[in-house]
Amino acid sequence: MKFKLMLTVIFIALISSIGGYLIGKKFPGREEGQSKTAILKSEKKILYYKDPMHPWITSDKPGKAPDCGMDLVPVYEGEEEVEEGVVRIDPAVVQNIGVKIEPVKRMKLTKTIRTIGRVDYNERKIAMLTTKVSGWIEKLYVDYTGKFVRKGEPLFEIYSPELVTAQEEYLQAINYKQSVSKSNDPNIIEGANQLVESAKKRLLYWDITEEQITELEKTKQIRKTLTLYSPVDGVVVEKNIFLGMKISPGMNLMKIADLSSVWIYADIYQYELPWVKVGEDAEVEISYIPGKILMGKVVYVYPFLQPETKTVKVRLEFENPGYLLKPDMYVNVNIKSKVAIDALVVPEQSVIRTGTRDIVVVALGGGRFKSVEVKLGVLADGYYQVLDGLRENENIVISSHFLIDSESNLKSALAQLTHQHGSSMLPEEGKPDGKTEEHKDHNMEHENHMEKDSKVKQETVGEVIDPVCGMEVEPDEELSFVYKGKKYYFCMKSDMEKFKANPEKYLKQK
Repeated sequence: MKFKLMLTVIFIALISSIGGYLIGKKFPGREEGQSKTAILKSEKKILYYKDPMHPWITSDKPGKAPDCGMDLVPVYEGEEEVEEGVVRIDPAVVQNIGVKIEPVKRMKLTKTIRTIGRVDYNERKIAMLTTKVSGWIEKLYVDYTGKFVRKGEPLFEIYSPELVTAQEEYLQAINYKQSVSKSNDPNIIEGANQLVESAKKRLLYWDITEEQITELEKTKQIRKTLTLYSPVDGVVVEKNIFLGMKISPGMNLMKIADLSSVWIYADIYQYELPWVKVGEDAEVEISYIPGKILMGKVVYVYPFLQPETKTVKVRLEFENPGYLLKPDMYVNVNIKSKVAIDALVVPEQSVIRTGTRDIVVVALGGGRFKSVEVKLGVLADGYYQVLDGLRENENIVISSHFLIDSESNLKSALAQLTHQHGSSMLPEEGKPDGKTEEHKDHNMEHENHMEKDSKVKQETVGEVIDPVCGMEVEPDEELSFVYKGKKYYFCMKSDMEKFKANPEKYLKQK
């Protein structure tokens, strides 16, 4: 009897052990599942690190979140979230298509306006020689156009009977003054002085110099001719007289130009006018001397347009060492205009201009890229000024970005066609419902949750809906979040993280 009882006990114990083993194999415990998950994660590659509260803030290295100070959590291969507009490209493909990355930076932005200029004389340094008397050219010291003359150098001599008469009258006035100097009548003396002064002024008005008048007073000899001298240093650019030629009062005899500084006239288009101001720096490139650059400034912007070209004429002034700039020469002009002292800029080649939008591809790290719309300012020296849409030191793509942007647009279009989160579209009869891989993952998660022990239920009437994907879920305390006193349940951890980042976005969609 005791033997039978012992066999029965052993049999029951054996059956219990086998049953427990089978149940454990079919329904593994939570701790075992967690340990397996940890082992699998340790074997996977870490793609990048993210802020647990703000998933869009990422880093290639572990550290602290810049906004809240929490530890950045790793994102393993296969667990990365599919963000809207983000494209993930294998590093090998990135290298093969020649992707180049450069950070957004700040710099002094100067706009250069390039145009063609024509060299002309500086009108402030032109002297025109005329005479106030009639006569004849007795002698020419400058007998050809283009000759360089110094200030005070003789140019030509004029014989004029009027000048000879004026000199005689002056000498007679002086003699009369000397003869009445011992007179006791002050009126006579005063009259003699006035006569001398009147004769002298007549000579001065006819451009006879003080030196010549003084010499006439000393020598008492009347000069037959009058010598005219150069008033400036310069080049004779016009000569309208010849030896023996009769001249008349007011006739232009010679034109002398000082070429130590010149003017340059340049034409500016209407849209460039905001960047051209008086005082702006300018430089000229001389074609016949490669590499030679002269510096000058904008001195005047004309207040009207040229009717033929619809451009505005701008006058620039340049020093002319060695007379390198010659009148009527054409030169390349660069006008430097200061746009901003500290501007946020991106290279010109990094911008995709669609006609209605300006797009820049941002490198998020871990092989992820996103097309971002930006607001641009001025294009200057190969850089666009960024007014909105980017931050300093943010990495952007400067080559092959057209390929990445095309891939991003394609994926966005496909996502709109196949996206079922909160959609009211029903699948066609007899055809699959077109769920994305994320929805399949949701369904697999639902099946796993149904198999788990669901002892904790939400005390609510009706179905429980994931506010992110809009699907019915089985309540699980590990996948729940309380917002404004109300508890919400989710089918996946990624949905819960999205909701935590921006709850109002998903509540408005309900």
